[in-house]
Amino acid sequence: MHRIKYGVLLFTLVVLSSCKEQQNKGTSENISDKENVQDPVVTFEHDKAAKKVKVSLDGTLFTNYIYDGKTPKPILYPVLTLSGKTLTRGFPFEPRPGERIDHPHHAGLWFNYGDVNGLDFWNNSYAIPDAEKDKYGSIVHDEFLEMDEDKGVLKVKAFWQTSTNENLLEETTQLTFAQVGNTRIIDRNTTLKALKDVAFNDNKEGMIGIRVAREMEMPTDKPAEFTDADGNITKVKVLNNEGVEGNYISSSGLTGNKVWGTRNEWVKLESKLENEQVSITIIDHEDNVGFPTYWHARDYGLFAANPLGQAVFSDGKESLNFKLKEGESTTFKYRILIHNGSALTPEQITKSFTDFNQ
Repeated sequence: MHRIKYGVLLFTLVVLSSCKEQQNKGTSENISDKENVQDPVVTFEHDKAAKKVKVSLDGTLFTNYIYDGKTPKPILYPVLTLSGKTLTRGFPFEPRPGERIDHPHHAGLWFNYGDVNGLDFWNNSYAIPDAEKDKYGSIVHDEFLEMDEDKGVLKVKAFWQTSTNENLLEETTQLTFAQVGNTRIIDRNTTLKALKDVAFNDNKEGMIGIRVAREMEMPTDKPAEFTDADGNITKVKVLNNEGVEGNYISSSGLTGNKVWGTRNEWVKLESKLENEQVSITIIDHEDNVGFPTYWHARDYGLFAANPLGQAVFSDGKESLNFKLKEGESTTFKYRILIHNGSALTPEQITKSFTDFNQ
């Protein structure tokens, strides 16, 4: 069972026990028996020309680690459930009919921040004019430190750079991929080492984020722009919410738009894709700066945890302005659960949070 690491085994036992109890009550939870406990075969396929690593579990695509520079940061894209449902938005790389075309910097699953020594790493994208690029930073992949299929571990090094290629931070990130029943798991452990004095000024835009498929957004009557299969843009005054059933649920019991700007140990975004229940859960870690994190969770499909933007989320009642002196480092740990076929209960997620923090 060596691939089920970082507490995943305990999460398995909790899920199985809970699901058996729910089955006795006549529910439809489908993570229910021993045959669903998996020690998946993790494979990494490195396409050096395309600058990406394909991550597969038992031969089926989970995600790709992409460092091709089309976004000025490495990303995981797309992110798929065990059943093959794509939970990430296609735009800007592979636009799908009926999805929004806003925020071109919202691509896949990523990690960055909106104000590092005055530079914006969050909003940087191909859409920024060259004349404005000096206001933005980029995260540049440097090398692979480990690619261990037996452990499901992909470890990389990157640098947070200014527009003149000056290194501010050295990033070392370990991504551990696993699967239990119908839950695919990403454990992200990122250490940032300051190469000079660095200030993470309180900012709304951060820090680990994912932009989701249209079906996972919350229904809304706000106007928007959408794209068709050929990339043609249509401006819509009143949105068609057919098939759009997303909802946020937090560890404190808040739901929907009430989650934004609140502190929680975890938040789940759930919906249905092609009549199948699916969800993304992001779990915070007690060792992280700013724990429990604030949530930058928007109804239009941006789902992010931001522990460093405290002045913004508290309306000025708190402030952090986190700093690292040259040579100092800090580590951020997150667990992401990608689930399909049933609804993960708050009890199950809380057990995974407890396990992840041991």
